[in-house]
This record gives sequence, C-alpha cells and structure tokens, in this order.
Amino acid sequence: MGKKRKQQQTSNSMTASLPKQEAVTLADQLGGDVLAKLKAAKQDLTVKEQAAEEERQAKLAFERKQREKNKSFEELLNEYGDKGTKY
Repeated sequence: MGKKRKQQQTSNSMTASLPKQEAVTLADQLGGDVLAKLKAAKQDLTVKEQAAEEERQAKLAFERKQREKNKSFEELLNEYGDKGTKY
C-alpha cells in the first residue's frame, strides 16, 4: 500500500503545477508589437469584409431594380394580376 500512496502524491504534485503553466496565454508569449500588428490586420480585414458586403448588397438592389424595370407586360400581369387599381 505504501507504493500506491507515493504514486498518488507524485501525480497530485504534477497536476498541481499544470494550472500555473496554463495561465500563460498566447498574448503573453507574443511580443507587444506582434500583437498590435495582428490586431491591426484583423481590423483591416473586418473593414474590407464590411465594404465587400455593402457592395454586394448595392449590386443586388441595382439588379433587382433593373429586373423590375425590364419586365414584360406578361410578367407584370402574372405577378400582380387583378390586384391593380383601375387607373
């Protein structure tokens, strides 16, 4: 039984030292300038993504207007039917 107690004590001491090592984060390991560059790159990427999304939305709106503008009488009649007013 003495051997089991020694093994348990050594395993407990090993697990006790793990949380101290886990406290070190990637931000701590990187230098401040590298971290600042990464944050700037992330911000630039989000700005580019937002601009691309806005451009895509504008393009879709323009195409929708063009389709509506170029509809034939048959397409308009099928879409609106008798819902229109007399004048």
